[in-house]
Amino acid sequence: MSEESPVVLDRVNGECGELVLRRVGEHHEIIANGVFLMDTRNGESERLMVDAAAARMPVGGTLLVGGLGVGFSLRAALDHPRVGEVVVVERERAVIDWNRGPLREVHGDALADPRVACAEADLLTWLPGRRFAALCLDVDNGPDWTVTEGNAVLYQESGLDLLAAALVPDGVLAVWSAAASPAFEARLAERFGPVETLPVPVPRGEPDVVYITRNGAL
Repeated sequence: MSEESPVVLDRVNGECGELVLRRVGEHHEIIANGVFLMDTRNGESERLMVDAAAARMPVGGTLLVGGLGVGFSLRAALDHPRVGEVVVVERERAVIDWNRGPLREVHGDALADPRVACAEADLLTWLPGRRFAALCLDVDNGPDWTVTEGNAVLYQESGLDLLAAALVPDGVLAVWSAAASPAFEARLAERFGPVETLPVPVPRGEPDVVYITRNGAL
C-alpha cells in the first residue's frame, strides 16, 4: 500500500451529514460531506489559538474548546499552566469516539484527563447560562466557509452576543479561521473592542488566522 493512498477507517452519518475518518500514511484526516475538514499533520494554528487565549485569561479559570477536531486544541489547553479545567463541546458523537480511539495517540489520550469535561452538544444551544474564563472556537472552517450551514450563526451578530454573555469579566475569546475575514474582524471589533489578528503560515494557500479579543481592553 502506498503511503499516500487513503484508507477509510470509519464512515458515519452524523449531525451535519456524512463524516469519514481516514488514514493517509501516518496521518489521519476527517472529511465532512466530501469536503476536507482537518487532519493531524500540523495543528500549529490550533495550538496558537489556545496558547494566546490562555496567556490572557484569568489564572486558574475554565477554558472552553468549541469543536474537538483531532484534539490539538484540547492538548494545548491542558498543557498551559494558567488553565484550571477544560470543557470541550462537540456535537458529533463520531468525532468524540475517534478521539477516544484511533486519534488518542495524537494528543496523549487528552479526553481521559480528569481536568476535562466533554459535552456532546451543539454549542449554540448548550452555551446559554454558562460562563468561562476563555472561549476557543475551532468550529468548522471559520467565519466565511462553513461546511455545515448552521455553524455560520456563531460568527454573526447574534452568535457574538451569545459568546460575550458566556465570558467572565476580562474573559478571552479566540476564534480560528481558515483564512482572513475582514468582515468578521469588523463585527468582533464592533461587539468587543480591540482585536488582535494572528496569522499562521501554512504549507499551501492563505495563512490560517486566529482572532483574539475579550470583555475589556486587551
